[in-house]
Amino acid sequence: MKAIAILHEGNPKKTHDNDLIYQLMEHLHLNVELVDFYGMSCKSNFFNPDYRTYSAPGLLKQLVEDGHTKKILFVVDADHSDNDKIFGSYENTQRELNNIIEILGFSEISHTYIMCDPETKIGYLESFILATIPNPQRQCIERFLDCSEFPSKENHKAILHNIYKLAYPAAPYDFEHAYFDELKDKLRSLFDSPE
Repeated sequence: MKAIAILHEGNPKKTHDNDLIYQLMEHLHLNVELVDFYGMSCKSNFFNPDYRTYSAPGLLKQLVEDGHTKKILFVVDADHSDNDKIFGSYENTQRELNNIIEILGFSEISHTYIMCDPETKIGYLESFILATIPNPQRQCIERFLDCSEFPSKENHKAILHNIYKLAYPAAPYDFEHAYFDELKDKLRSLFDSPE
């Protein structure tokens, strides 16, 4: 049990979501060994107070109550309201995160970061990453995705991720891009004098 918890979409093993966080923490020289990562599987689990990550014996709620976990960062995709009227969109996601944090009694120790295109406030991790690459390359990828007519969001996300990894294998993320600043600040704050 560690003083810092980061909750993210996907599973606890290496996923696109926690891989970005791990790499950014290493870039910032933050000790990943001081963090418990919780893969919440799908987005709706974040908003279920009975979800096992929160309620199972020995997990988050108990660790907070016992004083072991002192800081929590929730990292969730904004998605789009067309796909999910309750949890989709930046505003709905933020509202529902605030609600669950209050219900769980985590308000004093929690921060949130919503993954999306920082300009449009729509999308997910891949939208965020796409927004950090130079405009000509971004437009090229967007044109490819538009003309390819992939039928589902999941295909779109997976293909966008793979295109990005193929195009930028040596330096997959531009951590110096200004869009990373807020996430960097949130990660650094986790390590500022835990109580």
